[in-house]
Amino acid sequence: MAAPLDGIRVLEVANWLAAPAATALMADLGADVIKVEPPPGDIYRGFILRSMGYDHDFATNYAFELDNRGKRSVTVDLDKPGGPELVRRISASCDVFVTNLVQRRRLRYGLAEPDVRAVNERAVYTSFSGYGTHGPDEDRPGFDYAAFWARSGIMGLLAEPGAPPPLCRGGQGDHSTALNILAAVLAALRMRDRTGEGQHVEVTLQASGMWTIAGDFAAALVAKQQPPRISRKSPVNPIWNSYRTRDNRWVLLVNPVPFPNAWPAFCRLAERPDWAEHYRDLAGLRADTARLTAEIDAVFAARDYARLARELDEHALVWAPVATMPEMIADPQVREMGWFTTIDSPQHGRFETLDTPFKLYGSDTGARGPAPRPGEHTFAVLSELGVEDDAMERLATDGVLG
Repeated sequence: MAAPLDGIRVLEVANWLAAPAATALMADLGADVIKVEPPPGDIYRGFILRSMGYDHDFATNYAFELDNRGKRSVTVDLDKPGGPELVRRISASCDVFVTNLVQRRRLRYGLAEPDVRAVNERAVYTSFSGYGTHGPDEDRPGFDYAAFWARSGIMGLLAEPGAPPPLCRGGQGDHSTALNILAAVLAALRMRDRTGEGQHVEVTLQASGMWTIAGDFAAALVAKQQPPRISRKSPVNPIWNSYRTRDNRWVLLVNPVPFPNAWPAFCRLAERPDWAEHYRDLAGLRADTARLTAEIDAVFAARDYARLARELDEHALVWAPVATMPEMIADPQVREMGWFTTIDSPQHGRFETLDTPFKLYGSDTGARGPAPRPGEHTFAVLSELGVEDDAMERLATDGVLG
C-alpha cells in the first residue's frame, strides 16, 4: 500500500510540542521529515516527565519520542555564520517548511516566509506560534497553558462557579493544535497541486483554543457577555452531569436532550416513576435541578459501578466512565481499534505508544520508527543536497553542525 504523503519532504525548524507533533503525523503519513535542531538538541528532549506528577524514574522522555518519531535529525547552530544559509539550502529541497520560531527570530535568521520563498517558490510555508506573526503579541512566547488554555478563554469557563481556574494538562492544547497544522498543510498541498503555487499557512495556539469552544464564542459574540460556569450541584439538566457510585467510580451522563426518551428512561432506572410524572419538560427540570441532582447523587451512591453500567446500557442512556489512564491502556475498545503501536528503538528498546489518531483504510500509515538522536542524519541529509564531505567537515569544525 502507498502512503498518502509519499514523496513529500518536510523541513521542521521547531521545538517543544505542537509543531513537532504535527510533523510527526506527517511522518506517520509517509512524509520524509527533516528536523533541524540546535547542536544540543531540541530543548524538549531534556524535559523530565516526573514534573508532570508521575511517581516514576523515567530514563527516557517518551513524550518526546512520540512527537518526533519517524524523523531525520540535522543539527545546525543558527547563531553561527553559515547556519541559517544551510537551513535555507535544505528548505530549497522541501515541499513543506514548518517553524515555531517567533517572528523576530525568523527575521534575524533569514527564515521568514519571503526568505524561504526566495529559494523555493513552491514551498508550503507554515507559521506556528502562540498568537500570530503580526499584531501586538507577535513576539510573545506562549506554551499551550498560556495561549491555548488561558488566553483563548477556555480556562475561564472551567471549574465550579467562584473557584480558581484549574491547572489543565500540559500538551493537550499542543496536540489539538497539531491536528490544525496538519489539516492546513494538507489543504495547502492540495491547492499547490491545483495552482502550482506555494502557500503560506498560519496556525496559532490561541485560535486553536478558541475553535475548541466555538459554540460558546458563537453565542458570546451575539450576547456580548461571558458564558456562565456550570456547577455540577445545579446543572442545566440533571442527566447531563457526573455522579459517583458506591464503589467510588465517577460516571458521566451525557443526555443533552432529556425528552421525550432519556428522562423517562432514567426515571425507570432510578425506580422513581414520580419524577417522570412530575417533570414533563426541560423547564421543569431546570427549575428543580439542585434538588434533583442531590437525589440522583443518592441513586448512584446506592449502586456499584458494574450494576449501574449494565442498567445505563439497558435503558439506552448515553454515559461514560471517567476513566483512568491504566483503564484506558487496558480498554478492549481501544485495543480492538488499534490506537496504540509499538516502537523498536536502538536507544530505548521496545515500548508502546499512541498510534496515529485516525485511520486511513487502504493506505500505509502509522509510526515509521523511533525518534532520531540529535544530528543522527546531518551528514546523510547534506550529502543528498550535494554538500561535499570536506565542506561538511569544515562546517563541523566551525561549530555550525552538531
